[in-house]
Amino acid sequence: MPPAADKPFLRALGGEPAARPPFWLMRQAGRYLPEYRAVRAGTGGFLDLCYTPAKAAEVTLQPIRRYGMDAAIIFSDILVVPHGLGQEVAFREGEGPVLEPVRCAADLERLNVQGVTERLAPVYEAVDRVAGALPGETALIGFAGAPWTVACYMVEGRGSRDFGTVKRWAFTDPDGFDRLIRLLEQATVAHLCAQIAAGAEVVQLFDTWAGVLPERAMRRLCLDPCRRIAAAVRAAHPGVPVIAFPRGVGPAMSAYAACGDFAAVSIDQAISPDWAARHLQPHVAVQGNLDPWELVAGGSALADGIAHIRASLGGGPFVFNLGHGIVPQTPPEHVAMLAALLRGEGNRA
Repeated sequence: MPPAADKPFLRALGGEPAARPPFWLMRQAGRYLPEYRAVRAGTGGFLDLCYTPAKAAEVTLQPIRRYGMDAAIIFSDILVVPHGLGQEVAFREGEGPVLEPVRCAADLERLNVQGVTERLAPVYEAVDRVAGALPGETALIGFAGAPWTVACYMVEGRGSRDFGTVKRWAFTDPDGFDRLIRLLEQATVAHLCAQIAAGAEVVQLFDTWAGVLPERAMRRLCLDPCRRIAAAVRAAHPGVPVIAFPRGVGPAMSAYAACGDFAAVSIDQAISPDWAARHLQPHVAVQGNLDPWELVAGGSALADGIAHIRASLGGGPFVFNLGHGIVPQTPPEHVAMLAALLRGEGNRA
């Protein structure tokens, strides 16, 4: 594996500013690419794609071939962890994920953290395949969902508008709910460490629903578990950076930056890049935060969005990314335009 000095993404996570920021895009492998749709059409369900190493590796590499991002992120899903724990998980067309709900402490008896990495072995085989196929300057990211966000799906049984069921359990039976969070911490550490052992050089924790909690509960159920996971990963794999992405937490992001447990924080599009430069960048690298719909729009909206973020954050350690994942409506030529602008190649696609 080439040293970090040869990989701009790893240098940024190590605190080094760069004239050209390294970039990658959340959900950069996905439905906006025709080559992804071709692979997906020849596969059974979504989880079948995640668990078929050759195909998962192929779709991970597709955007790297097209656009030359500075990092690849393994094609998988945050819900492989509850699936690996023994919960029934299905992805239904038009509905998204559907899970057999876990609604109380007694339901936790159905889950088994022992052997979770054995059950998720196809994911690690895909990581190994990608690690052996990437260009020497491109880093590889492994990932997992943060415990709170994964718990939201496990308890609600699907996506939710108000997260009432999971909040009710968390607020009325904090001890019982904490058992679920601790179980997920253990499984998440094992999953991340297995990805690192297979070749991932960075790991990211996605806490998509952190922002639905009041701040005090967010710190207890989101920040603290992510800090414990990061500490455990660092203890097992010193030097591997951990990125935190607690979406929607606003100014509370400063607690993630200042705690010392993360190499970088990824910010959503609601956070001002100017604010992030003042309050976050003195402590950690910042990753973000173009609105995915500016990427859909292209043209001057895309160019202006990129220029504003770079002007605010380009003076410190910085990784260009989106504020959330690429949406399926994104024209591939707009991603090419983004890559060209970041490389100083004008606006050509």
